[in-house]
Amino acid sequence: MRKILIALSFAAIAYAGCKKKDTTVSQVVTASYPTVLITGSQYVSIPVGGSFTPPSATAYDSFYKENLSVVKDLGTLNNNVPGLYTVVYSAKNHYGFVGTANVYVAVTSITDTLDLTGWYERLTPTRSAHITKISRGLFMTSNVGGVDTTDPTTGAQISAVFAVLNDTTIDFGSQLTSGGPLSATSQTLTLDPGDTTINYALNLSGFGTQVRTFVKQ
Repeated sequence: MRKILIALSFAAIAYAGCKKKDTTVSQVVTASYPTVLITGSQYVSIPVGGSFTPPSATAYDSFYKENLSVVKDLGTLNNNVPGLYTVVYSAKNHYGFVGTANVYVAVTSITDTLDLTGWYERLTPTRSAHITKISRGLFMTSNVGGVDTTDPTTGAQISAVFAVLNDTTIDFGSQLTSGGPLSATSQTLTLDPGDTTINYALNLSGFGTQVRTFVKQ
């Protein structure tokens, strides 16, 4: 009789362990990505060996009505090595959806008098791009891929930032553009009052690796 009771006890335990948990229900959530807002400029220039003070930022999820904390990732930033660096700011809501914003940091001791602002023309075939000075040694091009600006069917214009490291070198670093991740090699600058030339081998989603040469007009 004792053995029978023990067997029944084990059976009851096994049944309880396999019993469906009626209180466990699935949940459908809406994908919502927080908006990260940088306080101040997203484009910073510091001299080689200078200090970088990350701008402050806030994050908010407008769907879930959440104020969120912001995490700063300095990545490979090295204030002793000239270059263009990307600092990523991110925030995650309680469902794990992440929003990001970037701060671009130019580490360069180039003189602030250098201004490449103006219209540039890509030769063979002819394409246009406008370059704007953002900060000391830091510039933005309106058409980094050099698409046909007169024919929208050839692709959208993609803007990108670059740093001028010295009189002969520029740097696009690694940045995320509207056309996808961008990187470049063979990035050179020829400063000439009558023939300023920007040259680089572009690696951008949809373009592959292609050489781009723009001459100031």
